[in-house]
Amino acid sequence: MSRLFEESSINQMSLKNRFVRAATWEGLATEKGEATPELMEMMASLAKGGVGLIITSHSYVSQEGQGTPWQLGVYDDKLIPKLEAMASAVHENSGKIVMQLAHAGLYAEVALTGRPALAVSDPAGFPEGNIKTITPVEIQRLVSSYAQAAKRAQVAGFDGLEIHSGHGYLLSQFLSPAYNKRQDEYGGAIENRVRIHLQIYQAIREVVGTDYPIMVKMNGSDFIENGLTREDSLKAAKLFADAGFDAIEVSGGIIRTGKLSPSRPGITTEDKEAYFEEYATHFKSNIKTPLILVGGLRSFTIADRIVAEGIADYISMSRPFIREPDLINRWKNGDLRKAECKSDNLCFNPGFEGHGVYCVTRELEKNKISGQHTTSRFS
Repeated sequence: MSRLFEESSINQMSLKNRFVRAATWEGLATEKGEATPELMEMMASLAKGGVGLIITSHSYVSQEGQGTPWQLGVYDDKLIPKLEAMASAVHENSGKIVMQLAHAGLYAEVALTGRPALAVSDPAGFPEGNIKTITPVEIQRLVSSYAQAAKRAQVAGFDGLEIHSGHGYLLSQFLSPAYNKRQDEYGGAIENRVRIHLQIYQAIREVVGTDYPIMVKMNGSDFIENGLTREDSLKAAKLFADAGFDAIEVSGGIIRTGKLSPSRPGITTEDKEAYFEEYATHFKSNIKTPLILVGGLRSFTIADRIVAEGIADYISMSRPFIREPDLINRWKNGDLRKAECKSDNLCFNPGFEGHGVYCVTRELEKNKISGQHTTSRFS
């Protein structure tokens, strides 16, 4: 049997296979960030479909950190009951679920939060608007927000946590010289730029204990001028590993205003898949911490090779599961055709219209009509 279907564990979290649902904004929370029955149903369908580990969408740890409408929140104790129901929906279907903790920083949606967006340093050259530079006092307040959010996730029954430090969100902004021009202990050398991550890790570890998995998602490269380089990303990864992070998910790229993610369109052939593989190879040859690879994976053969060759320990996918939540069961049952995802990135458009993320192309194929949407639940 393929190693992809081996049982494994991250810290004390046992997993039935090596497939991970990458954090994907679903657009299915309420305006206050509460989990809804529709979101719970989506999580349950992923568990039923055989995904070994589900990572939630980026869940904002404080209200000024909200980055998208109808985004899952974990900033208040009042959100715990619905989060508990969400975790239970996964567990009732033999799945595991990790909550991704995030803060949008400079890319926070001030029209939703009513508060200034937090920049790591002078945001010159980036989107103008209601922005303020985060102070050392606010950094410590943010560290506390992450720890409190982590405890809420644990109380709600989530199996672990992932700290989002990729794609240009706030912690990614700390890592990136393009955003981080600070002159204090949080700026300059990469050892300083990871400082807030290590403080957050320690604060979380103090409240959740030693056996609770804490992972981190980070860029192998920002792919922008003066951004995080491959060399500095490896140094950061080593520091994360030494600190005790239980797994590292390697991604890349930066969000831009009006775009949700740096996902690449047009993944039509195997040579276009696994577009962060070289970064995973670089990481894996230098650190022993379990590595999760995300980015354009569509074919079972590619995923199988990556794990078999030790390039990564886990395979993380996002858009394929939007179209086929049961993809892993299909592969396990012997139907090894590549994922049906067309990589057209149309799936996020209905999310911004209030309908939640879904595969537009599949709906068009099923209904043979164009432009039909259901009435928004949020209108």
